Amino acid sequence: MSAAAPLSVKPDRAALVAAARDSIARGSKSFAAASKLFDPVTRERVWLLYAWCRACDDLADDQDHGGALGDGASDQDRFALIRSLTARALAGDATGHFAFDALGVVAAECGITAVQTGDVIAGFALDAAGWRPASEVEMLGYCYHVAGAVGVLMAMVMGVDPQDADTLNRACDLGIAFQLGNIARDIAEDQAGGRCYLPGDWLAQAGVAPQDVMAPQHRAAVVAMVARMCDTAAVYEASARAGAARLPWRCRWAVLSAAGIYGAIARKVAARGGHAWDTRVTTSKPEKLGHLLTGLMGALGPAPAQVPQVPYRRGELARAVARV
Repeated sequence: MSAAAPLSVKPDRAALVAAARDSIARGSKSFAAASKLFDPVTRERVWLLYAWCRACDDLADDQDHGGALGDGASDQDRFALIRSLTARALAGDATGHFAFDALGVVAAECGITAVQTGDVIAGFALDAAGWRPASEVEMLGYCYHVAGAVGVLMAMVMGVDPQDADTLNRACDLGIAFQLGNIARDIAEDQAGGRCYLPGDWLAQAGVAPQDVMAPQHRAAVVAMVARMCDTAAVYEASARAGAARLPWRCRWAVLSAAGIYGAIARKVAARGGHAWDTRVTTSKPEKLGHLLTGLMGALGPAPAQVPQVPYRRGELARAVARV
């Protein structure tokens, strides 16, 4: 995506919704299917928000919906463009890019501000910079920026009051749980790409160099670290399930279904132990259907009776990692 001249008039909402629907259908078939669980108003807002997240991701990676690499513009220039277009969208200005205009619409409708969008953009910047966590709280801070902060935006799109800090915290917790599962699943892929999201102090204590995490002699140590991560993911997921009880029932169904589908990743990785990376962990269609049914039953039932205390809350994690 390249810079474009500002438009004097923004596209109307219906046109933005249609373009956002096309973007989610192209970029994430699973998310597009899951969005059908929402009521029509929330569904459209989810599409609008997705379009902005997708556009930021593509700009950060210099790609188009994950396709071929772009023209090689510098990280600095690409992030300056993301921040500039986002600021213009939040100010209500036409940007010349439908995805940022889509953000402007959903932000005005749901009370989204530069604080929330800035936390998401910070996650893209960390990845682009090849950043690595030095400690557990930094790893969780990374999870906040790349997933928990998106959970906050999703909660606002679902109608959560921007002042309802506790419910927003629990929406953030679900994103953190998902990202911990992703990190655990993708250790081998990340190493092949020159990345490592295991905390540096954990690795040092186990005598494992970041570039050697998949070496056979370190497998037992890495399995122990991953088990620790997956246990933490379970705590954050349980916290999020309690927050879901405060949402409208269709949103509650969507959130609980997602918790089951994506939470299964961490559970499967932990269960496989040393064989977790022999093949990529996925959730089959029958399993997804089972989680949809379980999510529906949970949405119609009472809230959890007991809620665990997560190790770090959203505010702490937002400050845990220095901005790039």
